[in-house]
Amino acid sequence: MTKVLIPYYSTFGHIYTMVKAAAEGAAQVDGVEVKIVRIEEFDAVKAAMSGQDAYDQAQEMQKDVPTATHEDLKWADGILWGIPTRYGTMPAQMKQFLDSAGSLWMNGELEGKVTGVVTSTGSIHGGQETTALTTFVPLMHFGMIYVGLPYGENPEQLTTDGIGGSPYAASTVAGPDGSSQPDERDLTMTRRLGKRIAETAKKLHG
Repeated sequence: MTKVLIPYYSTFGHIYTMVKAAAEGAAQVDGVEVKIVRIEEFDAVKAAMSGQDAYDQAQEMQKDVPTATHEDLKWADGILWGIPTRYGTMPAQMKQFLDSAGSLWMNGELEGKVTGVVTSTGSIHGGQETTALTTFVPLMHFGMIYVGLPYGENPEQLTTDGIGGSPYAASTVAGPDGSSQPDERDLTMTRRLGKRIAETAKKLHG
């Protein structure tokens, strides 16, 4: 059985919606087990944002998703990260989780695992590509094998519409106030990336 892990962080639920689509795509591959896990929220962020309806509703929606652990990372053959953008890079919650995995890096326990990224931004130019590209750096330090989203499989990228998707990552535009929801084309490309991660992991580790 090939194992695909999808660790994610989501403030307002957009990335949560996207990673569920990625899981659907990965599950299309025979002999693949998929697990979604949530990166834990900071207490300071909970205190600052609790009481905002959109935040509270999104957190309630995710409350039953298990918290990500280093054991989950060791379990997986492929890891597809759900990472929203904060000022053009990953949020501190995700960075802390990766920073805390130093023992896995030292022992080479993530080397050879297939990986990729799903991201989101508030605007079209809010950092979807920079978040994917800067996330690539620590994943390479862990020795992972990065899988992108090629144009040949994703003609939806060839558009002037304000949607997500790039050769580097599946993505969506949440809107400046977070009120936009993933376009169906975003979800289609995300499913394809999930399937691509699963297929590649199965070839390498199946």
